[in-house]
Amino acid sequence: MLLNRDGLVFVGKRRGGQHDPDKMDYLWQMPQGGIDRNEDPLAAAKRELIEETGVRSVELLAEAPEWYCYDFPPEVLARTRSGKFAGQTQLWFAFRFTGDESEIDLAPPGHKPEFSEWRWARMSELPGMIVPFKRSVYDKVVRAFAHLAG
Repeated sequence: MLLNRDGLVFVGKRRGGQHDPDKMDYLWQMPQGGIDRNEDPLAAAKRELIEETGVRSVELLAEAPEWYCYDFPPEVLARTRSGKFAGQTQLWFAFRFTGDESEIDLAPPGHKPEFSEWRWARMSELPGMIVPFKRSVYDKVVRAFAHLAG
């Protein structure tokens, strides 16, 4: 979770793919990504943040108290996951963005863009913006970091 000085959260609109017009509200999410073998979770979070947003100017505010899990629904498994993963387990970190918005780059050199646009959102909005199968994780992340909201 990347928060600005006002306590608002960075969200990006996911790129690509066929989207159901009835689910267009669920295209927004926070940056996230995988942990490489032998990579520290905090280092992975910072790396993924750079890869997806170009943002390097951050300070760590908090770490979620536990790992959160979700399962992919069958239609997502069939369409995108090739049966490799049934879901994800995630450890969330909250960072304060200390740079200027001009630092935000959705297509940093050497990385495929994951977002087509971005904006700041109230933390309370986040669970309603994410695809339903990830909503329980976003509920937990919001509870864990609610004290940081603007």
